Amino acid sequence: MSKLRVVHYINQFFAGLGGEEKADVKPEIREGKVGPGMAFAAALGQEAEIVATVVCGDSFYGENMEEARKLVLDMVKGQKAHLFIAGPAFNAGRYGVACGDICKAVSEELGIPVLTGMYIENPGADIYRKHVSIVQTGNSAADMRNAVPAMAKAALKLARGEDLKASEDGVMEKGIRKNMYREARGSQRAVDMLIAKLSGQPFETEYPMPDFDRVPPNPAVEDISKAKIALVTSGGIVPKGNPDNIEASSATKYGKYDIDGVTDLTSDAYQTAHGGYDPVYANDDPDRVLPVDVLRDMEKEGVIGGLHRYFYSTVGNGTSVANSVGFASKFAKELKEDGVDAVILTST
Repeated sequence: MSKLRVVHYINQFFAGLGGEEKADVKPEIREGKVGPGMAFAAALGQEAEIVATVVCGDSFYGENMEEARKLVLDMVKGQKAHLFIAGPAFNAGRYGVACGDICKAVSEELGIPVLTGMYIENPGADIYRKHVSIVQTGNSAADMRNAVPAMAKAALKLARGEDLKASEDGVMEKGIRKNMYREARGSQRAVDMLIAKLSGQPFETEYPMPDFDRVPPNPAVEDISKAKIALVTSGGIVPKGNPDNIEASSATKYGKYDIDGVTDLTSDAYQTAHGGYDPVYANDDPDRVLPVDVLRDMEKEGVIGGLHRYFYSTVGNGTSVANSVGFASKFAKELKEDGVDAVILTST
């Protein structure tokens, strides 16, 4: 019996090319196993072998997604693979998005089983868990010794045409509903679960609920006429040319921009980087999304104490909760250090 042909996708770091200074390398293919592929080869055993490894820089993939996707697809297609594995990406956001995106593309375009692995809070998990099988890993590469065997086991099951189960294979739930037949009707099962819960007995819900943060609101600003106000937006308003290359969707970064002395966001100096809505009116007058002009008037009239000299901007379109929390935790600290009393958060 011939071995399954596996193609493995990794980023520049795990390929040994370097860190951020090499994040812009274009996709390249290498014969055999590279980096974590060594561990995968051992875990896959005699059933499969890694015939090629595709390497791509995280920045290149994220900033040139269509081009990178096409290049990698062509490389995988040329290997006549039976199975495609990407990562694991752990909690590396750009890497996770790249792994999820290329797995989805390989599955849809080439029709072969695909699998990746990442931390539950990786933005790639939020975006692609409904489309591809993702084995849940630890937060960092320190979990490699656990992640690789779990991914190899799940990948081989997929290659055999077997279904993966979250409870058995450690994959993230896709949120796909399936019709199933049970001996007891729904009302009876619900009562049985309630009785088990009340009596301290184990039970498993048939519909787990998402876990949403509950953030208590801050107290009201005592005197708005003396308050320093900052602007933050998920509407993607950026200086002309989008200097930080904030993605139009599934953003992995945000920008901080100086508006000291700026009284109006004009179309010749600012634009929106946001995808998913018609940008014409926002580009025509960026103040429609980020009202610097109105706040400058309020500043002159003494309605507010002053407008903070920096605004922060990202794109909300498809951006994961984990990334959003990460952005805010960084710039909120800066806002507090700069003495900002209140923030106006605008969207599209």
